[in-house]
Amino acid sequence: MRKLRYAAVALAAALLAGCGSATPEPVVPAAVAQTAPPAAEARYNDVDVAFLQMMVAHHGQTLEILKLARTRGTDERVALLAAAIEATQQTELEVMRGWLTGWGEPLTGSASHAAHASHSADGALPITAADEMASLRKASKAQFQVTFLNVLIGHQHNAIEMARTEAGGGVNPQAKDLANRIDRSRTEQIKQLLAMVSG
Repeated sequence: MRKLRYAAVALAAALLAGCGSATPEPVVPAAVAQTAPPAAEARYNDVDVAFLQMMVAHHGQTLEILKLARTRGTDERVALLAAAIEATQQTELEVMRGWLTGWGEPLTGSASHAAHASHSADGALPITAADEMASLRKASKAQFQVTFLNVLIGHQHNAIEMARTEAGGGVNPQAKDLANRIDRSRTEQIKQLLAMVSG
């Protein structure tokens, strides 16, 4: 278990940095924190705020999905990638919450911010639907891993879409940099997840 956790932290550092390598190199756990983005500048617009607010909610749901994988069980390579994604997104979540708090903005989105980011007018997020979460919870032991992988693939694709909206319309350099790294890292994660589905 300790070996798996150590490898997950190493892989998380690579994912957080947008690295394409699927083979973790030995690193100290602090490497995840060291690759976190710097404090955000005061200059931002509604797209920056909407992106961070939606990603805060999106990360929260990702962590719920990953928690199911941890409690239901998966094979070792899936568990390793899931643990790395969890470590990465915990770090990103703390950073994004800190930026919003520093700007004096709420952690939850408004309808106007969601509209700026081209999502639903009522502020709903285009993230994993409740019925998908329900199917994940109800999946048999034999079905769970494939269901989990497919749900996570769709979920990470939504993150890429939001990141690209921020990259195109945001003005805060730190938020845009985070969006670009999310785009790269989630694209790599999807490749790995698809390989796990087919393999």
